Amino acid sequence: MSVTEAPPRRRPRRLERERRPKRGRRVDRSGRLGTRDVLRVGAAGLRARPLRVVLSALGIAIGIAAMIGVVGISTSSRAQLQATLDRLGTNLLTVSPGHDFFGGNAELPFTAPAMIARVPGVESATATGKVADAHVYRNDHIDPEETGGIAVMAADLRLPTTIGLSLRSGTWLNAATGRYPAVVLGSAAADRLGVTGAGGQVWLAGRWFTVVGVLAPNALAPELDSAALVGWAAAVSRLGFDGHATTIYTRTAKDAVERVRDLLAPTANPESPNEIEVSRPSDALAAEHAANQTFTALLLGLGGVALLVGGVGVANTMVISVLERRAEIGLRRALGATRGQIRLQFLTESQLLAALGGLGGVALGALVTFGFAVAQHWPTVVPPWAMAGGLAATLVIGAIAGLYPAIRAARLPPTEALTSA
Repeated sequence: MSVTEAPPRRRPRRLERERRPKRGRRVDRSGRLGTRDVLRVGAAGLRARPLRVVLSALGIAIGIAAMIGVVGISTSSRAQLQATLDRLGTNLLTVSPGHDFFGGNAELPFTAPAMIARVPGVESATATGKVADAHVYRNDHIDPEETGGIAVMAADLRLPTTIGLSLRSGTWLNAATGRYPAVVLGSAAADRLGVTGAGGQVWLAGRWFTVVGVLAPNALAPELDSAALVGWAAAVSRLGFDGHATTIYTRTAKDAVERVRDLLAPTANPESPNEIEVSRPSDALAAEHAANQTFTALLLGLGGVALLVGGVGVANTMVISVLERRAEIGLRRALGATRGQIRLQFLTESQLLAALGGLGGVALGALVTFGFAVAQHWPTVVPPWAMAGGLAATLVIGAIAGLYPAIRAARLPPTEALTSA
């Protein structure tokens, strides 16, 4: 050994033992962030650009609000339909004349209403008959050509009980007024004639009739809304009514609807049952609601497009955020942040941004549903699954929109990010 060469100094064993990890103890060198830290870091990036965040979240909110509103309005409409059917019943059947063998208009026999009332399972039966060549006017100075589309009908006195009619004003015809020039107007007919309530007079078939009542709208018998109803006896004696019923309304037991439906045509006209048409008004309401479902699907598609546009807006915001924050990313990487932490940070930002838009969209959609339902006098129904689905959709959109920017941010080398900034 040379004199100038010093022997190597050995590190004390105590220091080596302190630096060495103990057996069975695992040292966490990942620098993993907790959930609270991740949310705080992600929210800090959004707070730095509030206007951009609001505009980006607005795109998500509009899409979610459109979808929630469409589903809510459709569900509220369905609830209103169900309430109407529960109130008016689905056990109302109508019988009307069809066409004969030669294509002409058939007629119901005079005995048809009485025969139908005897069918087992029929609780009540009543009829109306259209009075030919009879029109009603506000006064006797109106041009006879301007009929206003108001039909004059003879009505059985049991009509309100069978159909479930209610009066907006006045009273229904009775045994006394049904024989004299008295009339009950449907809601639409009263509006066209400028009649606001009972007590006035209208010019009907060349003579004055006193208005004794005005009907409220009825969903199961909308043809009565634009009609002027007079008593059966008065129509025969004063208006030249031939006595043939044009529509027979039949209220059946709820468990006998189908059986009675099959018996009505041969009962009303045993000689020519094929000339009789039997229908259930509630089926028409259900069909109308089913037709509205097509429009609902179209609006849902438009809401989906709006949501997609909002997702593109979120992706654009996150990409620009990565480009603007290269220095921050480089500094964090230089201080020891891993790629996974950077990726998680930007994914969290996009998720928070999408969730902000989703919550706003759910609130806006529920508000739109409430406003429309109140305006239409419907019950307000917003399905919980629609709100939960809307929020889940925003989280998925946020994850997809933020995936590429997060990966791009994580791949930035620290030196390149710091030098380019």
